[in-house]
Amino acid sequence: MISTAELVPDRPHEHRILLVDVSWQAYEELRAVPQTRRLRMTYDRGELELMSPSKRHERLGYVLGRFIDVLTEELNVPMQGCRSTTFKRSDLSRGLEADNCYYIANEALVREREEIDLSVDPPPDLSVEIDISSSSIDRMSIYAALRVPEVWRHDSESLKFFSLNEGGQYLEIERSIAFPQITPDMLLEFLDHLYLMDETSLIREFRQWVRTELLSGPDAPQP
Repeated sequence: MISTAELVPDRPHEHRILLVDVSWQAYEELRAVPQTRRLRMTYDRGELELMSPSKRHERLGYVLGRFIDVLTEELNVPMQGCRSTTFKRSDLSRGLEADNCYYIANEALVREREEIDLSVDPPPDLSVEIDISSSSIDRMSIYAALRVPEVWRHDSESLKFFSLNEGGQYLEIERSIAFPQITPDMLLEFLDHLYLMDETSLIREFRQWVRTELLSGPDAPQP
């Protein structure tokens, strides 16, 4: 039986509904309903959160994704983007959609895969998590259960990078695993301009910075 535990409009136009006593089958059925496809679903052992993202949420996720696109292009890093694909494991009774996720180190292993089965396929190497209104479910614990190696988490003010250790816990790290040249502060400096210029100009500035500072500056990869 499904019951509504709470309705939390944490931020304007961003609402979260937490349902309890939801079976895995009910979760799968809800995911298949066309009217729910725009909702982000987080499932954790009987609890299901439905979230309708705000414009700010989507813009932050989109622009961070554009930054990652630029980094992979300019640094010549193989990548497969899976955006907000649902990643789930029925044996763990857990599932979610990231704001953005990427195969980088394992890109070649999933290049020909139309669908990902986490019982046999690796999880994404990097997930981007926008958390401007607190989730009722600990999404980081789900990422850990799914063994996602790296998560970038933005809470509307700060950006932090996390790496999964051997004990299954996330530890904050100073530099990205996927992009060792990058620190959170470097990206925040550009994100702070999000409301000062159009996104085309912002991405153009970021690309020029990557070419000047990362490809030619002290952080440039050595031959």
